[in-house]
This record gives sequence, C-alpha cells and structure tokens, in this order.
Amino acid sequence: MIATPEGELLWQPSPDECRRTNIARYMDWLDSHGYGKHGTYDDLWKWSVSDIPAFWESIWQFCEVRASQKYSAVLTDSRMPGATWFDGARLNYTEHLFRHATSSRPAILFRSEQTPLREVSWNELAASTAAFAAGLRDLGVQPGDRVAAVMPNIPETVIAFLAVTSIGAIWSSCSPDFGARSVIDRFAQIEPTVLIAGDGYWYGGKEFSRAQMVDDVVAALTKVAA
Repeated sequence: MIATPEGELLWQPSPDECRRTNIARYMDWLDSHGYGKHGTYDDLWKWSVSDIPAFWESIWQFCEVRASQKYSAVLTDSRMPGATWFDGARLNYTEHLFRHATSSRPAILFRSEQTPLREVSWNELAASTAAFAAGLRDLGVQPGDRVAAVMPNIPETVIAFLAVTSIGAIWSSCSPDFGARSVIDRFAQIEPTVLIAGDGYWYGGKEFSRAQMVDDVVAALTKVAA
C-alpha cells in the first residue's frame, strides 16, 4: 500500500469532462430559464440554501417531473419537522421510472449464487408489474394502503415494489435475514394490508429457510390487525 499525503489531489476531471456532467447541464439550464447565472458549484450551493423554493422548483422543472395534478406552491411551510412540499401535486413513481423504457438495453441485469446472468427487458418488467398490480387490486389494495415485503434482492422484489407504487400504495420491506422480532416491530407500526414474502434465501452457498420466521410474522401481524 502506498501512503498518500493528506491534502494531495489524486484526480481532477478535465474541463471537457466537467462540461458534460449533469450538474453543468443543470447550471446552463438555470441560466437559460431565468433562474440566474451560477458560475461555480459554490455559487449554486449558496443559491440552493438561500432561495429554497426557487431551487426546488427548478429541480422539478429540470427533471421534467410529470404530475397529474400540479402543485399550488413549492413550499407552504418551512418548519422542520412539518415542512409541506409541492402542496397539491399528484404523481406516480412507477410512471416516472417507465419513462426510461427502451428496447436498446434491459431494465434489470441480475445474477445470484444459484442463477446465471439474467436480463429482464423493459417490456417484461412492464407486463409483470401490471400483472402483479392487478393481483393486488383483486386483494383490495387501494391508494394509501400499506404493502410489506420480506424479500431478497431479486427481480421479483423490484416488480412487487413497482406494482405497489403504481397503485399509489405504500411500500415497506425487510431483508429475509432479519429476525422475526425486527420484522414484526417494523411492520406492526404500519399495519400492512398485504404481506409479500419468500420462504428463504441463499448465501455463501447455503440455503436458509425463513418459512418459520414468515409464519411468526404473519401470526403477530394478524393479532395486531385484530
């Protein structure tokens, strides 16, 4: 190992690389859209904390956020806690994610200890998300309901998450290696309408069953709901 003297600059992007960054594009956009010229990162930061509503409105516009109902004000109450952002706006996360759908690259690349590299296309992701959302609606899930999941990092977890948010329900999740008490403590607070769970996971070449843990969680949440 080679020791590096404190304060020594290890790498600096070239001016051309700096000009191609998203933040440089954003700063140019600000200037051309009437938000003022911010020549340096420090200038931009100072503006972002001194004119908070204008800064966040610019982020909304620059990122082309889609809303079925526009906000009436960017920030109606700046108290913390208690701040109210983009009051009245209605939008959907899943809709925004699928703006990036393309046939030129997959939506997900996945590989695990037991699964070779797998590609999930945007079309497959959209179809699976729609099917899962339909199943959730059949179970009575509505906007504002809570849906909890005890799932590993697999494409099916992403599909479940997108299906939940497409409805307007609230997603909460735990890793399957959590103990039953930790999962119950988290989910009991939100009283989920639906629990999605896998019965195990693989790690270090070993399969770990979580069937009993899931049964314990279901039993505890049933008592809370009652």
